[in-house]
Amino acid sequence: MSRVPLVVLVGPMGVGKSTVGQLLAERLGVAYRDTDDDIVAAQGRTIAEIFVDEGEAAFRALEKQAVHTALADHDGVVALGGGAILDADTRALLAGQRVVYLSMDVEEAVKRTGLNAARPLLAVNPRKQWRELMEARRSLYEEVATAVVPTDGRTPEEVTQAALDALELKEA
Repeated sequence: MSRVPLVVLVGPMGVGKSTVGQLLAERLGVAYRDTDDDIVAAQGRTIAEIFVDEGEAAFRALEKQAVHTALADHDGVVALGGGAILDADTRALLAGQRVVYLSMDVEEAVKRTGLNAARPLLAVNPRKQWRELMEARRSLYEEVATAVVPTDGRTPEEVTQAALDALELKEA
């Protein structure tokens, strides 16, 4: 029998998936897993290095494998990388799962991600590129989401509580 994650978090880079994911896992008494961390551990280098060395297509292939493995093997909380939902097979796998889309507006995103060189997709003009990324991805996040939880002006604890409430999950 395959295991299914209790909660899957999706959303743009910098929205707080890792922080909220860890808090959610703690509150639910389950393990936390981040597919970006899985990729870094397996490859022995950062995501930015993979982008630079091999390009986005190579990274997306690694990401797809990491996401599919995590969705099949992990029964706790899983956080997916910001672009994981670009893959149609991944979106199909998320159907019927408890998926929380953590959303934020562009000003909040710029505050949180800043001019972060570790975020290769935002290297040139962060505000413009983030807006374009979100225009391309927002409908995909919404398509896979069971619940949408805005993060603007909220602490990680408040976002975690909102996600628990939206999913009607009881704490451990």
